[in-house]
Amino acid sequence: MSIVVTGATGHLGRLVVEHLLADGVPAEQVVATGRRTERLADLAERGVRVAAVDYDSPETLAAALEGAEVVLLVSGSEVGRRVPQHRAVVEAAVAAGVRRLVYTSAPHADATPLVLAPEHKATEEIIRASGLTFTLLRNGWYTENYLGDVQQARESGEIVAAVGDGRVASAPRDDFAAAAAVVLRTEGHDDAVYELAGDVAWSFDELAAAASEVLGRPVVFRAVTSEQRRADLLAAGLDEGTAGFVVALEENTRDGLLAGGTGDLSRLIGRPTTPLVDGLRAALAEG
Repeated sequence: MSIVVTGATGHLGRLVVEHLLADGVPAEQVVATGRRTERLADLAERGVRVAAVDYDSPETLAAALEGAEVVLLVSGSEVGRRVPQHRAVVEAAVAAGVRRLVYTSAPHADATPLVLAPEHKATEEIIRASGLTFTLLRNGWYTENYLGDVQQARESGEIVAAVGDGRVASAPRDDFAAAAAVVLRTEGHDDAVYELAGDVAWSFDELAAAASEVLGRPVVFRAVTSEQRRADLLAAGLDEGTAGFVVALEENTRDGLLAGGTGDLSRLIGRPTTPLVDGLRAALAEG
């Protein structure tokens, strides 16, 4: 059996490969792919097959997926280009006779108004229409997404957002990667859809309290309106499109779209998800 992990040069894909190896999958059965294979040199030295893959170059996909049984499609990072890129991977998987395709999607991608969801919804539709056996990993929010807020709070003493009383059920990338590795190396996940999120949905007051603990200084949460948030972001130098995206995402948070609730993630990894303060402390140490 061979397991292909796309995006292995990125944070999540790399962690998935590490979990597969730690879980006992022989290195020669793992294929780590990415655009810049020099970043995968250490994996090659450990016996992992390394392959250059560019979602925009079908010939690279065909070579990397040859003989693969299970493929992890880590969603692309180029917003606006994800659908054609993902379609190319799905088509290559069909042509290669892949038994199962695993895709990292977004929470409730087929039904949510989450600003990030449309490309994921379209990709899920492509996968379902392909006839491939699939597993959809609808990843919730990474704790690392708030590292920048915490780092800024080191100087300002506050976290500012237009999220109201919204809650976020985050977990570190490593928890999501551990779940992906389980799904890739074990059976029983055919045509399954997992809504993955942290066990605890925290408020931004709780985020500020966690920041206080890891920074060793007082941090408070300051709630603002969407209009004020947009004005502040523009004044800080963000362009209209980026500022609008940030505000829309914070409004999604306010509306409870990132609050999790299924327990799928902890069930897959066989332990509670990593608490917010521990995830932030680890992210700060790495960053």
